[in-house]
Amino acid sequence: MSFASGESHESGSGRERPGDARRVDGNAAGGMFSELFVPDLTAARAKCAGCGAEGMIGALPVYSHGMGTVVRCPRCDRVVLRVARTPQHIWLDATGATCIVISRGT
Repeated sequence: MSFASGESHESGSGRERPGDARRVDGNAAGGMFSELFVPDLTAARAKCAGCGAEGMIGALPVYSHGMGTVVRCPRCDRVVLRVARTPQHIWLDATGATCIVISRGT
């Protein structure tokens, strides 16, 4: 996946969108992301994109093997999350979840 700088999100539009004056790059979300990925994610809740079931990630069925980890929905058996490790990266695919809710533990 590649996000080239300067590409228009609306092909051929050539005009500035209403929120562009407030738009910054992804580094501005760094503080929020550090808060997000530090907590224990097993206590977070995920909503299945397939059937809408919600549950704590720690309670979902997990299939783990040499190629990675797959977290499935207990109701419809669709993949909710995928995690794979390489020597240089950790890949997280959350396309099977419409949302993941992490308690802030205040």
